[in-house]
Amino acid sequence: MSNDKDFKVKNGIQPTVYHESLGTIATGSVAVGYTDASLWAYSSKSFSVTSQETDPAGFAFKSDGTKMYLIGRTNDTVYQYSLSTAWDVSTSSYDSVSFLASSQATNPACLIFKPDGTKMYILDYGNDDLFQYSLSTAWDISTASYDSVLFDPSAQETTPRDFRFNADGTKIFLIGSTSDTVHQYSLSTAYDVGTASYDSVSFSVAGQTTFPGGIDFNADASKMYIFNYYNGIMLQYSLPSAYDIANATYDSVSFTITQDTTFSRFRFSNDGTSLYVAGTGSDTVYQYTTGSTLTTNTLDLSTGSVFEITPTSNIQVGLSNPAASGTVSQATLLLDGVAEGYDLSGAAYDSVSFSVAGQNTDPTEVAFNGDGTKMYMMGLTGGCTIYQYSLSSAFDVSTASYDSVSFSVNSQSPYSYGFSFNDDGTKIYVLGNTGSIYQYSLSTAFDLSTASYDSVSFNAGSQDVNTYAIKFNSAGTKMYISGAGAPASIYQYSLSSAFDLSTASYDSVSFNVSSQETSPYGLVFKSDGTKMYVSGFSSDSVHQYSLSSAFDLSTASYDNLSFSFASQATFHYSLTLSADGTKMHILSSTDTIYQYTTGSAYTVTYDSAIQFGGGTAPDSPLANETDVLSFSTRDGGTSYQAMQAIDGAK
Repeated sequence: MSNDKDFKVKNGIQPTVYHESLGTIATGSVAVGYTDASLWAYSSKSFSVTSQETDPAGFAFKSDGTKMYLIGRTNDTVYQYSLSTAWDVSTSSYDSVSFLASSQATNPACLIFKPDGTKMYILDYGNDDLFQYSLSTAWDISTASYDSVLFDPSAQETTPRDFRFNADGTKIFLIGSTSDTVHQYSLSTAYDVGTASYDSVSFSVAGQTTFPGGIDFNADASKMYIFNYYNGIMLQYSLPSAYDIANATYDSVSFTITQDTTFSRFRFSNDGTSLYVAGTGSDTVYQYTTGSTLTTNTLDLSTGSVFEITPTSNIQVGLSNPAASGTVSQATLLLDGVAEGYDLSGAAYDSVSFSVAGQNTDPTEVAFNGDGTKMYMMGLTGGCTIYQYSLSSAFDVSTASYDSVSFSVNSQSPYSYGFSFNDDGTKIYVLGNTGSIYQYSLSTAFDLSTASYDSVSFNAGSQDVNTYAIKFNSAGTKMYISGAGAPASIYQYSLSSAFDLSTASYDSVSFNVSSQETSPYGLVFKSDGTKMYVSGFSSDSVHQYSLSSAFDLSTASYDNLSFSFASQATFHYSLTLSADGTKMHILSSTDTIYQYTTGSAYTVTYDSAIQFGGGTAPDSPLANETDVLSFSTRDGGTSYQAMQAIDGAK
């Protein structure tokens, strides 16, 4: 084990007997819903409703996923379908069961059911009313009848598009395309919309969309999703507490639907692992994967009493095979923390910055050595020069100090926006703004005072003459240049001898990033080449891309994931990520380097049978820490009592 201490734990059967054996951990998996929107994907499943409705509006599912209900604007009728495989929309078939709602709703926008299927609700965007119906047989719309109950939200919204209840039916959250705002209402009688009243609580989404057409929450209401029916973009927001829409914040995370041209509503499966969107261009309901598979680690108490886990992904911990009820079973878990980097969805500003104005007031690029104890900045004031800094804490720019060491590249490239080191710090490559690249050697690794020009260069001007960033793969056999020509693109080159510019040649491979960024000043790759990050000053954001083949731009695709740094830097030149992807730095035209956290420990959750003191499980261990947790049960595993015995570094 990684911890040298011996842990002796009573097994509860004979107090004089102790076990120190390392127990067996069974690995499995469970489905987890509502993953980050950037990870969603089309599941290649769909169902056409054209035979019933040519302008689908709202739709809903039975709580077990075996029925689907749809209303449209052509017939103002609710149609009922059966799914032979629960939640698989491609297995739908029409039940030849319908309910005509035109006596109330002539411009239906959405359809909602009470969780037990005994109430149905239709929102009409034309007359601004929410109508309530009863079903004498749950989930059978042929038994529906109007309750002569409605709610009029027009004082807040005159074009309502969608709404949701909270978990117990005492709140309504309604969104519309006139105010572009979510409004909150209270119901004095749960699920009775006739008792609704406005809470004077709202949240505007106008900063992200002016065509909001759908709203929903994840299971614990810590996330809110808003759908743009005009362009098919799903937007993700975080809520500080359940249903607290007034304090929602945009995650700068979205997912774009591309299977149709126009859209109406969306729905999630009850477990949040699937998303469904109604396309009005082809009158089809499309299905998407919005969940993931969570690794489970189950401690087998029959095999030992000490266990050790080092997560390689987010995990759930459970326990199995305890002694029979009436006998105490106990176990100790050593949980080793590791870092999960390159996480743009969780990126946050550290409120840490460093000014380089004392060296240069026109900075263009920043780089670090491998362990983050040295930093380098290039600037144009007084001639193109690279400056060297030391950091007493790795990658923490608040600990940076100037080494009074610099190296001028002005003789070769007086106007340069990018430079890069090779992997061991013995080479520097400087990229001029017209596509020329110059190679330098350092006789002492990462020491600028030992740098000299190699009289070796390479011209990428045939691909782009507005060049800003240069990067290499880890082996030095591939080189990448960002350019702002039409269109803005990343270009790929091969080097037949590693890190030798004289052997470089263009691969005739490029990747267009202009849909996200027209001035790509920043370029970084994940260390394994499966992710690429591009930033620029036209979007003031970092955008993430995936490469299905490492470092091969021909396999790149946009992840629909970005992070805005506009609150700190509205005109920036450079982007860096630490080797483990947990720290990001942005260089601004204000001569300032801003620092962000882009990684964290893997998330560890616990089976619901495990009860921690105070009701809250401990935080996951940080990288390079080991937490020690103890578990016990005396009812045969129906419930477990748990506590964190040690929270500390190794």
